[in-house]
Amino acid sequence: MFLMRFTERAYTNYTEEDVRNSPNEAVRLTFSNSHLDPQVASRQYNEYLDEYEYSEEMGFDGLMLNEHHNTPTCLGATMNLEAAILARITKKSKIVLLGNPLPILDNPLRLAEELAEIDMISGGRLVSGFVRGTGVESLASNTNPLYNRERFEEAHDLLMKVWTTPGPFRWEGKHYHFRVVNPFQTPYQKPHPPVWIPGLGSPETLVWCAEHHYPYIYLETDPQGTQDMMEIYTEVAQENGYTPGPEHFGYLLRMHVQDTDEKAIESARGFLVGNIGVGQVPVPKDYMMPVGYSGSRKDPRVARYRERIRKDPFLGLGLERQPYEEILAANRWIVGSPETVIRKTREVLSQLRPGILGVWTNDGDTTHADTMRCLELMGKEVLPAIREIGEELELTDPFQKAP
Repeated sequence: MFLMRFTERAYTNYTEEDVRNSPNEAVRLTFSNSHLDPQVASRQYNEYLDEYEYSEEMGFDGLMLNEHHNTPTCLGATMNLEAAILARITKKSKIVLLGNPLPILDNPLRLAEELAEIDMISGGRLVSGFVRGTGVESLASNTNPLYNRERFEEAHDLLMKVWTTPGPFRWEGKHYHFRVVNPFQTPYQKPHPPVWIPGLGSPETLVWCAEHHYPYIYLETDPQGTQDMMEIYTEVAQENGYTPGPEHFGYLLRMHVQDTDEKAIESARGFLVGNIGVGQVPVPKDYMMPVGYSGSRKDPRVARYRERIRKDPFLGLGLERQPYEEILAANRWIVGSPETVIRKTREVLSQLRPGILGVWTNDGDTTHADTMRCLELMGKEVLPAIREIGEELELTDPFQKAP
């Protein structure tokens, strides 16, 4: 199986009072950038890069990055810049971008050039993921959320043609118009880098993803709902002539390890201020899901599929607002000594059978020292055990078995 490491790369040098005094009491979109101390952020950027570099040394197959805007919860506002740095300073691990928010781009050709450069600098180690982005990303870029899915699909189609068809050619779509499409930089990997799609399990995206044979990465969605969504993906895949295996499914799981259970539980409290920010103040709903954002592809299967998902797949989003002890007791976050983490991870892998496992090792105010110790224990004890479990369960990944 394929093991990749992830963190949101949060900035936490602000207070709950700062959030309460911000417009709409929001830590995203309208939280003033006056709260950023560039010297603190500079130190954190370099610590996060050090942690990713050490992750390769500890044996992770992939280094996963994401991107968010107008928020301290993720310093990765320009994910491709971080990816370019990692492409140069690492040697073996895949650079996994999950992913570039296509709908907010007015020039997908620039993205095609950036990704091609990253792929060439890394010697063909790029995994290119694409997302629709949260509503915050649309509002931050002044992009009409009503056309979010349309722009996502058209930008994707344009990128695929750029990567597989020699230029120059012309593109006249609904949202993008280019008289000359001819970026000189093309990817190292042919016909193009692997494409993976992360998400929270919207039926529209599941259908689209299965139609394109792309692996789908479930972002810490509810386990029961995840199984339901995997069944939907499988149905659509079979309608399109193939039966998916573990290599078509990924799962992102928060996992923090220290020498003892007690130390791990203390250190992993940083997760509580990861996605939701210091003070744990909920983001206004219309920031995350503005009017028009959740528009359907008008596929008659979508409503039927949505009814079949027995639990809300979005339960993973906002786990931080639940009591910490309950989160741990439900194994939604796996926290503990190496022995505890290995045992609990086996349970998740046996239930969901993903060929791709995203290991979300730290977040929020978890210290750099604790993160490095977590990564060290991962490399020495946890990752080798997970690989053995993966072999035992025959969890093939996209690089072991062609899709």
